Amino acid sequence: MKREIFFLIIGMSIVTQLPRILPLIVLTRISMPSIVVRWLKHIPVAVLSALLLPALLLPGGSLSLSLDNTALLSSIPCILVAAKTKNLFLTVLTGIIFSALFQIIL
Repeated sequence: MKREIFFLIIGMSIVTQLPRILPLIVLTRISMPSIVVRWLKHIPVAVLSALLLPALLLPGGSLSLSLDNTALLSSIPCILVAAKTKNLFLTVLTGIIFSALFQIIL
């Protein structure tokens, strides 16, 4: 049984790492057109938006634009701090502090 578990772990490790390593190997050997490179620069923004917007606007599974939505309220000071300082640590710290404050107050 222990041997099967060992091979199972090895197999899962290979399956996990292959999709990460193969594109790296392939993409380092070819040069991409400039339009593709410009398009790829937008992916982090799109992924971040796809992760954040549902958490901010749909906290209980339904649309909430009220003052009871602490996540949406605490995002406002975060956006201001991020725009002003461009400092990820201060932005995250602001989010934590305001999220805790709004949960206590509301």
